[in-house]
Amino acid sequence: MKLEKYSFGMGDRFARQGKAQLQAVIKAKSEGINVVPVWNKSHREHTITGTSPKDVRVEADAAVAALNWTNSYYVDADHIGLGNVDLFVESSDFFTLDVADAIGRPAPEADIDIFVKNYDKYAGKLAIPGMDDIEVTTDAIRAIAAKFLLAVKEAGNIYRRIEAARGAGNFVIEVSMDETNVPQTPVEMFFILAAIADQGIPAQTIAPRFSGYFHKGVDYIGSVQQFAQEFNSDIAVIAFAVKEFGLADNLKLSVHSGSDKFAIYKCMREAIQKHGVGLHVKTAGTTWLEEIIGLAAAGGQGLAIAKEVYRSAYQRLDELTKPYASVIDIDPAKLPEPTIVNAWSAEEYVAALRHDQSCALYNPELRQLLHVGYKVAAEMGQRYLDALATFEHTVSANVYENLWTRHLSVVFPRA
Repeated sequence: MKLEKYSFGMGDRFARQGKAQLQAVIKAKSEGINVVPVWNKSHREHTITGTSPKDVRVEADAAVAALNWTNSYYVDADHIGLGNVDLFVESSDFFTLDVADAIGRPAPEADIDIFVKNYDKYAGKLAIPGMDDIEVTTDAIRAIAAKFLLAVKEAGNIYRRIEAARGAGNFVIEVSMDETNVPQTPVEMFFILAAIADQGIPAQTIAPRFSGYFHKGVDYIGSVQQFAQEFNSDIAVIAFAVKEFGLADNLKLSVHSGSDKFAIYKCMREAIQKHGVGLHVKTAGTTWLEEIIGLAAAGGQGLAIAKEVYRSAYQRLDELTKPYASVIDIDPAKLPEPTIVNAWSAEEYVAALRHDQSCALYNPELRQLLHVGYKVAAEMGQRYLDALATFEHTVSANVYENLWTRHLSVVFPRA
């Protein structure tokens, strides 16, 4: 199973927007953007919403059948580890191996010694085409091994568990190292890829941690110039490592928390065009936010539910934000009081939530809180799902427009 050049990960908290999401991909194809959809959902999201990995497969298959999509599509077991991978092996064919928590845990000295012996030949000036030569010491190789070997070994163990269940070559593997505090340097990336090759992991995408902040649902915060430099350097490192270590020839970068990172989309598109390489972008909660926008825009009972979700999320701020503390940044003082939100019109609610930075009413604090507030809607149960059905036309229109206009049309090049 070989992942296509351009792929787009789409989360759907409540498994109701599959067709709207796929319609955006179909629109992209009609405009010459050949991107394949990847429906993704993590174990944490399943736990909160009361769904199972099978539900994502059912949603994806149903959307594909309803819209006669004949190209490839995938179902991603998002951010899995050894503790929960078995829940996903039957329904998924794309597996994001999340080993960020193991980064920095020291590997056994014997393993480090072997790695240094095998790769000490790269000490000195590391010449990677497209980059300035990099001075690498044996001590630096040892430090990288100490920091990352255990994490890559864990990825290998997860991969082999999946392979035993599904058979080799029947699924796509992504290695994820993005949810850490410190970005990986190009040199670290090079030796991480060496370790991935040693483990026999046929990774087709890798998600590093870049500089700057990739907070949920809001724009990139940081130096766009520095991000562009890192992004281009990682592309060069991957191309070199593929040849050096015999990795998958379609190995490509993956950008996680890719929702709404408008500031860096242009430089990402320019880089993949310049180098002729692929890209995977993973989004998640942006579809859930478009559901709330759609409900609010519908007015009446839809707006009432949107206001209720905000009111409860505001009251449960600490509880809802704690699991996402590393990927959000909310100033509580900038959150409007529920009494204020209760008085809003549909237009005011939508303006505050929709990610339009040119709008004076846009509130990134409110948007981040609602991003992690899907637990409130999940606890509404059937009442929330019924509202989605009642206002399906308005909701799906927002989901489609968001994915096509703000994401697919600006991230990926046209053929």
